[in-house]
Amino acid sequence: MNLSLQHNKHLLWRAGFGPGIHQIEDLQNKDTKTFMKELFVQDNFSEINYDTPDVEIIDYMNDKTPAERKKEVLKINREQNLELNLNFLEKMINSKDQLREKMAFFWHGHFATRVINPKFSRQILNVIRKNALGSFKDLLFEVSQSPAMLNFLNNQQNKKGHPNENFAREVMELFTMGRGNYTEKDIREGARAFTGWGFDKLGNFRERPNLHDTGTKTFLGKTGNFTGADVLNIILEQKATAKFITTKIYKFFVNENIDPAIINKLSESFYQSNYDIKKLMNDLFSASWFYDQKNIGNRIKSPIELMAGMMRILPMEIQNPENLIVYQKLLGQMLLYPPNVSGWPNGKSWIDSSTLMLRLQIPQIWSGLRPLEYTPRQDDDIDMGMKSRETVLNKSFKNPNIAIDWARVEKAFSNKNCEDYLILNVKTLDMGSVKNFSDNSVKMNVINLMSTPEYQLM
Repeated sequence: MNLSLQHNKHLLWRAGFGPGIHQIEDLQNKDTKTFMKELFVQDNFSEINYDTPDVEIIDYMNDKTPAERKKEVLKINREQNLELNLNFLEKMINSKDQLREKMAFFWHGHFATRVINPKFSRQILNVIRKNALGSFKDLLFEVSQSPAMLNFLNNQQNKKGHPNENFAREVMELFTMGRGNYTEKDIREGARAFTGWGFDKLGNFRERPNLHDTGTKTFLGKTGNFTGADVLNIILEQKATAKFITTKIYKFFVNENIDPAIINKLSESFYQSNYDIKKLMNDLFSASWFYDQKNIGNRIKSPIELMAGMMRILPMEIQNPENLIVYQKLLGQMLLYPPNVSGWPNGKSWIDSSTLMLRLQIPQIWSGLRPLEYTPRQDDDIDMGMKSRETVLNKSFKNPNIAIDWARVEKAFSNKNCEDYLILNVKTLDMGSVKNFSDNSVKMNVINLMSTPEYQLM
């Protein structure tokens, strides 16, 4: 396998969700700079086509709403959130704008929210996708003023005289500077600045002057009558913010083991560019160190990356796409339902004895070669849009009824070694064991390669 092919695979997996079936020929023939150029040229944001009507916003703490109405709205909310989930996944699989979708996926985990109202979910997802490659400042401001985030982190209840510190704390700890760069006093003063930030019944951001604390605040060494916008601007003045974001991006896109010298250089450039995300990603993907052997095939694919990557290579017609959500849940990563405000963990946390077994079986299950035999764990803190364990295991529910266009796959891989295109580090793969279990057809080779531990890495 030539070096260009390996570098192209590496780039397409990190800057997107892996090569598509239509790119197999190009992987061998195009140079990496051409792929880079195409990734950044495709940058044309278009909103999610999600036209189901908005449902009423119910205050679930208000006992005046009749129980039957609450139940009815909850059902509609769940259905629309699941529809939005599948719409997001479909974009990852089919969009030509792979870099934007990968960045949106990253920011979706970074600015983690989990809300009942699908209008709020849709709104924050569109904010994230729109700003995914723009200015981090714009992204931070728009996310911070989104009903989903204000609702999730209780800022709707943040009022003068009774400040709620939840939003201010997470903005600093998880979204911008990271621990060690602020004090408990900064959290208290920041919370006072954010008093009055909320949203109206239609889900529009509102600054409510009557609820805002107009007193003097001292925040990160500065003193003044600060508003929420002032606090965000002061946070962005801190070089710690650029370093925290750069480090998180490096860990996600390059290697969980950071290189301090590279981080320092990238974060300084990011700061000087006024938080230009697109420039940061261009600096990262065009650097020679990005293609060092130690950075290739060292990341365990998250469940969404695994599923989207398979679906980009295998052209599918899916009769029951809603059942793909079962696999998201069983593997531990359901879009729109992060476990908490910290988002999803990464690396080895994706793998345990039960999830690894299911990961290795999915290619055969989706190809119709074996049934799903899996018992979900009982330790979920939320229902993730599902109902009961019985529902998850209901046979009619769990089968997505997938028809794969194997003729197209055969054509794409004819006269090629499938492993060169599907596996990042072919050297570690025992091709003898892969082919021993197959009839050596392209179909069985692809299924068996996707069922190897090596395919779990990117």
